[in-house]
Parts: sequence; structure tokens; C-alpha cells
Amino acid sequence: MARRLRAERPAGSLPANAVGVLSHLHHYGPSSPGEIAAAEHQKAQSLTRVFAELQLEGLIDRRRSERDGRESVLSLTRAGRQALAQDMKARDQWLQAALDTLGETEIDVLLIAARILDRLSTATPGLADIDELEGTRGRRIAS
Repeated sequence: MARRLRAERPAGSLPANAVGVLSHLHHYGPSSPGEIAAAEHQKAQSLTRVFAELQLEGLIDRRRSERDGRESVLSLTRAGRQALAQDMKARDQWLQAALDTLGETEIDVLLIAARILDRLSTATPGLADIDELEGTRGRRIAS
């Protein structure tokens, strides 16, 4: 699904890393480069050029952190919000058209699956949970 949604991005869209940064700032608010990099599973140095380009284009602002003057905080500008919305528009239109082909039961199943996937995406299982999952996985495979 992610691959298909990426394919629906129009030519000239923002690069994927830029969309990731803008999306993070949209969802979580002002953040340090390190926080964004960690959320994107990258090193802050890998995103340095992306941050600089977004700032140069007026899509993000950079200011000194009030907590630690050595650190900067990035925030989304109004232009950044508009660019993100425009970038998502074509994908949203495709997704809505695809969803319109589904029946009521299929939509209900997708809503349940989405809630489960959302929970899984934020889970931080401990070792006990992993052992339990491995035991469960073994039972499911054996079934």
C-alpha cells in the first residue's frame, strides 16, 4: 500500500525525506533535528541537507532551543503546511476513489485493522512481551 501511495505522487512532488520531515513537524510540533531523525530512523547528519533546503524554501523555521542554546528547534511554517497538504492531495484523491469501491463490511475490517496497526506502530514490547509473542506465533503457525 505504501508503495502504491508513493506511486500516486505527482511529478515534481517533494522528496520523500522532505515529506517525512514536514509530516513529523505537522504531527508532533516543533522538534529538534535529532528527534526528527530518530523518528525517521535516520541520523541527523543524513537529514542536514534536507533541513537546510526546507528552511531555504521557507517550509520550516529554525530557532535556538530554549532548553539548550546549542540545540536548534525546527517548526513548520504556513508555507510548509500548504506544501505538505498539496503533496498529499493526489494520494488522498486516489485513496478515496479506491475506498469508494469497497463495501461496508470491508470498510469496517479496514478500520479495525487500522486501529491494530496504529497500536503496533507505537508498541515498545519488553522481553516478556516478546517471549509471549514468540509463544503465540508458534501456536498460530502450528494451528
